[in-house]
Amino acid sequence: MLFSRITGTGGYLPERVMTNAELETMVDTSDAWITARSGIKERRIAAEDEYTCDLAEKASLKAIQAAGKTCDEIDLIVVATSTPDVVFPSTACLLQERLGVIGPPAFDVQAVCAGFLFAVDVADKFIRTQSAKCALVVGAETFSRILDWSDRQTCVLFGDGAGAVILEPGDEPGILSTHLHSDGRFKDLLCVPTGVSRNYQKLQDGGAYVTMEGGEVFRWAVTAMSDIVKETLNANSMTLDQVDWLVPHQANSRIISAIGKRLGLSESKVIITVEKHGNTSAASVPLALDEGVRDSRIKPGNFVLIEGFGGGFTWGSAMIKM
Repeated sequence: MLFSRITGTGGYLPERVMTNAELETMVDTSDAWITARSGIKERRIAAEDEYTCDLAEKASLKAIQAAGKTCDEIDLIVVATSTPDVVFPSTACLLQERLGVIGPPAFDVQAVCAGFLFAVDVADKFIRTQSAKCALVVGAETFSRILDWSDRQTCVLFGDGAGAVILEPGDEPGILSTHLHSDGRFKDLLCVPTGVSRNYQKLQDGGAYVTMEGGEVFRWAVTAMSDIVKETLNANSMTLDQVDWLVPHQANSRIISAIGKRLGLSESKVIITVEKHGNTSAASVPLALDEGVRDSRIKPGNFVLIEGFGGGFTWGSAMIKM
């Protein structure tokens, strides 16, 4: 049986740092309030002439280099994003051009903050069915472009960034299992209620912003992300103490802490990066994974459980042997 495995990771954050102190001058908030509610101290903001594809390209090149591959060896590109450069072509196709990858399939996946998990699932199936031999999977966002900077409930939480991985086939399991879920009944609790086909005039008027019912989203995220950990462990006949690292969606330190308490998991086994870049949506999991790999906390042979939760609602996980 053929399996897929992660052979390289990469991440990129824009140069501009927006601190809580800067936000204090823009909206009715404070460093203490933001830190207490989210654990976030700063976030990165893309430059005016820097777009989602730019971030994706820089993260991708790092992952490609880490895997010891060249761009012409890539035969699949899947980009998870909710903030594409344009309506179409897909950000994946724009990235394909940048990398000089001619011919193989390239497409976007839109599952908001869980998007990277959905993209990994798709690429894993391409590898397992021998439809691809070297897949580039990216989560990239310029979420700052869809924030209402007068809404302190949302603007303090999000930032821009990109993370990427290379998947290749192997005889031993790397991606042990993937688990995906969605529930559209809760679509209004976290959304951008403006689009090309619906509420188009708001888009024309520059009103395409994130709206969120924070308390409801918090409760759902904690429940869904705790339950999917149990689902993933059961699917692999594993116990929590066999997991070396949990890499959760970096939305909010309180959510991550609540998940740990529900599961009885020590924070020493959780990769947490939200303090430094906020919620980067589809980029948050691959960014955290890359940081854990590059600072040598995550080592070859480790069992790593990654998970994400986003608007839709969407949520997903994967058990990985590095």
